[in-house]
Amino acid sequence: MQVSAPGTLNWQVHKFGGSSLADVACIQAVAEIVANRENERRAVVVSAVKGTTDQLLELVALAAERKPSYEQALDSLYQKHRHICGELLGVSEPDWLRQDFENISNILRSVWLLAAADDAIVELIAGLGEVWSARILSGYLSAEGNNAVFVDARTILIADSSEMGPVIDWQVSAENCADLTAAADNCILVITGFIAGNSSGRVTNLGRNGSDYSAAAFGRLLDAAAVHIWTDVDGVMSADPRLVPDARLLQTLSYDEALELAYFGAKVLHPQTMTPVIESKIPIYIRNTFQPDNSGTKIAGVTNSNFAIKGISAISELAMINLEGAGMIGVPGTAQRVFQAMQQAGISVMMITQASSEHSICFVLPERQAPQAEEILKDVFYRELQNGKIQSISSRGQYAVLAIVGDAMAGQLGVAAKFFSALAGASVNIAAIAQGSSERNISVVIDAEQVHRAIRAAHGAFYLSALTVSVGVIGIGHVGSAFLQQLSGELSRLHKNANLDIRIRGVARSGKMLLSEQGISATDWHQHIDAYGELTDMQQFARHINAEHLPHAVIIDCTADSRIAALHATWLEQGIHVVTPNKKANAAGMNDYRAIRAATLAGNTRYYYETTVGAGLPVIQTLRGLRETGDEIRSIQGMLSGTLAYLFNRYDASVQFSQLVKEAWEKGYTEPDPRDDLSGMDVARKLIILAREMGQQLELSDIEIDSLVPPALAELRAAEFVVGLSDYDQQMQQRYDEAQQAGRVLRYVGQLDAEGNATVGLHALPETHPFAHANLTDNIVQFETARYCDNPLVVQGPGAGPEVTAAGVFADLLRLSANLGARI
Repeated sequence: MQVSAPGTLNWQVHKFGGSSLADVACIQAVAEIVANRENERRAVVVSAVKGTTDQLLELVALAAERKPSYEQALDSLYQKHRHICGELLGVSEPDWLRQDFENISNILRSVWLLAAADDAIVELIAGLGEVWSARILSGYLSAEGNNAVFVDARTILIADSSEMGPVIDWQVSAENCADLTAAADNCILVITGFIAGNSSGRVTNLGRNGSDYSAAAFGRLLDAAAVHIWTDVDGVMSADPRLVPDARLLQTLSYDEALELAYFGAKVLHPQTMTPVIESKIPIYIRNTFQPDNSGTKIAGVTNSNFAIKGISAISELAMINLEGAGMIGVPGTAQRVFQAMQQAGISVMMITQASSEHSICFVLPERQAPQAEEILKDVFYRELQNGKIQSISSRGQYAVLAIVGDAMAGQLGVAAKFFSALAGASVNIAAIAQGSSERNISVVIDAEQVHRAIRAAHGAFYLSALTVSVGVIGIGHVGSAFLQQLSGELSRLHKNANLDIRIRGVARSGKMLLSEQGISATDWHQHIDAYGELTDMQQFARHINAEHLPHAVIIDCTADSRIAALHATWLEQGIHVVTPNKKANAAGMNDYRAIRAATLAGNTRYYYETTVGAGLPVIQTLRGLRETGDEIRSIQGMLSGTLAYLFNRYDASVQFSQLVKEAWEKGYTEPDPRDDLSGMDVARKLIILAREMGQQLELSDIEIDSLVPPALAELRAAEFVVGLSDYDQQMQQRYDEAQQAGRVLRYVGQLDAEGNATVGLHALPETHPFAHANLTDNIVQFETARYCDNPLVVQGPGAGPEVTAAGVFADLLRLSANLGARI
């Protein structure tokens, strides 16, 4: 049946689509590609010039509706092709073009008179664009010194329509092709795509994307070495680059992988295209007309890949119909009645799932057909609905099907788990699931509005692209600025080594915020926020960070503002992760504390706050580790304020206490208002956080606090307080002298025991106490437990300063990213 070419060269079939033939320059580029491939026998299959097929169909529709504008549209189409012919062939009105347009005009006049057009007329007119482009390209190639001939596929390819699409008569077509190659030896064959003849001798077409099918059919008839599909993209991508900008080019695909991706929405190839070449094992190459030296994507029988998943694709504008009823259980033939009714109505069913209990059947179909399908099924199952055997038949639209595809996923553990975890991590709800027995594809039904987010999440989870995290930073003072500076130095390394794309899309302070779609420079943000910032609006800020097209959103709260802390629960419930050194959320009332925990469950989000107690020290992690491994926490003592550690390590009465406070405030060692440190409130909040990690339900009012803030200075501004504190230096001098006389040192300590007794205050400790010899700004936390009773467990290190706190925030962000799937 196949036709082997004489000579030593193999046939290569090249198909060029409408975008490759859009205008004169494009056609010249195509001709150059074809002419330069002198080491092969060339068969070139062409689509119509871009937009022509749609224009031809529109002409028929206008004439059938008796709209006079069809004549103007016909002339516009004629002039477009006259121009191309004039530029490329030197003749603007070749006989064949004039004759064809006269024929079209006569046919359209008949359609006007009848106010109707039958299928034969539509198919005849719709296929003329391919005839014109083939004649133009063959004529131009010949004019440029190439031996090219025009081939009308209607005389070669014989196909009849069926319910499954066109069916080619391979035997007759092969005989026709053999006659062609015998008569046109050593010629470039320029063949019309899309159109064919049928067994009755009439014109037919091969449907949308029919030119690709024509190319594959001629590849089989010519026993070609390969079929090249030339288009306006570099090949098949791992996902739609409009949805995933860093989608990667797939070097190879198997036929099966390509079929699955094409079925689920990949636009480069139509599933039907591969049917003629699969049996003959002819490879298909998807290549870019405008980058002809690129290798493109090779589609063949078997491929090798390091990735379990080759690609991710999606189809939107779908609906799901669900039948439910206890009367369906164990009753044979229910599914057959459902799908027979759909088949008889010409409704395409795209995906089916059924509960193993047989209590329900649901299937996915085009959204536009859902109302009709629902009414048909209510008629088919009218009796069962009346007697209660089927409880409901319902439909819902605005769905999409998302599919991951890859031959290598068969038999590989954890693929489905990773897929579902990625979607859950991006707060994407799954309405239905289907997987074929080949394990080549897993498909899920999701809300159409979540397609962007879902594709990006899945794409990143399987390392087909970087895992993208949309980040917003609120509070760009000492800690926020240090965090951005630290992040700026690591972004490229994280992208390269951890496949992690941390994208700063917003920064905000009390008066202004700066938002960006593409990302804000972590080094130049301070210049841009002053020049381009807008008034801070926390609702707008959160909406921007939680962009629908990005899978993961994080807000980093580097403030000490209780108003911002009050928003944490809202953000978490909206699907935004939160990382924060702001203690005021976790130390708020128990109702607020519980609301945050409930919000993480409702939003499937994570809340990281390690830096609320020990800056960069792993205090909370240590406490959790002790409890989760079954240890009993008996007491916790701690120098929990780096500020107060600094002050009392420095204070020796040679410098006034107020002067030390002023220095610490200016260096950023204190809270923005130093009274939060000196009042003991900062330590109390940290103690509350630790208590609640132990499972205790303490409130701030339950803690006995020894404040170092004179009551007379409590209502002043922060700067005024720092100045006014000098009036009370003598009182601190007296406490210091008393401790010295007793051979002790002053340290500000928080204490908590298993019974919930909690105190915060200034203590005179023996010089042998572990807290007596801490480094300058160290935090020290001592855990006495059932395991660590004779020699308590101590966590010690710097507990103040923007750099170490920022490092702790950065570490929390990386821990979150690892949980989201980054390779950290």
